[in-house]
Amino acid sequence: MTVIETSTALAERKPRAVRRPPAAVPAAAGPLDIVRAALETGNVDMYREAVALMKEMDAFAARKAFNNALADAKAQLPIIRKNKLVDFENRAGDRTTYWHEDLAQVVDTVAPILSSHGLSHRWRLQGKPGEPVTVTCIISHRDGHHEENTLSAGADTSGGKNPIQGVKSAVSYLERITLMASLGLASKGDDDDGCSTSEQTAPPAAYEPPPGAITEPQADNIRELLESLRVSKTAFLTWARQKRIEDIPADHYESCVSKIREVGQQVRK
Repeated sequence: MTVIETSTALAERKPRAVRRPPAAVPAAAGPLDIVRAALETGNVDMYREAVALMKEMDAFAARKAFNNALADAKAQLPIIRKNKLVDFENRAGDRTTYWHEDLAQVVDTVAPILSSHGLSHRWRLQGKPGEPVTVTCIISHRDGHHEENTLSAGADTSGGKNPIQGVKSAVSYLERITLMASLGLASKGDDDDGCSTSEQTAPPAAYEPPPGAITEPQADNIRELLESLRVSKTAFLTWARQKRIEDIPADHYESCVSKIREVGQQVRK
């Protein structure tokens, strides 16, 4: 090419493209930004709508955080193991025996896991003397969202409890049940505290008396004496300081038989 370019060559030369910096993407407006913008307009109705929208957006974010935290916690929550044996004589004179998980067992298991995910639990109690007790379990997240489960029951008077003990037992039971229901927990074994006819896995298949206890025929003889002489089985076991007839020491057998006969004679009088 010559030093002097022709007009045709100049016409054919294409201009270089000019690179422009990318346009800045405006930041998404947050709830507070919407409220500030509405406040600057001076329109009261628009401001109120903006505040309502901000609350709705905050509530949605809190619910989402709650659900995510609960899902993460659920992946770590184990099946609760039953650790407490209940054994008492019911109103029919028979023994009621079952295993269940106590409240401390449940709380000790779930509280550290919930806390690690920003969750916590508490209860709200309601009730008046002579009325059923109402317990509400509240599962809360640090971002503000919470969910509740409520259950009511009368005082637990089983096992010879006085009214105060009955209320305390009912509250403890309801706290345990509502907490487990709120978290979707299950216990190892039966799920109805021994009220079902299904087989229990926690208790032993057959009761074995302690070493040195009376024999089975001796235990049967004591039962027959109690029934024939109309002596209270509960009162007798209280006097003998035993939970079961089978637990009576062998060397106390004669004294127990004598005591039953003595009380039986007093009952006849």
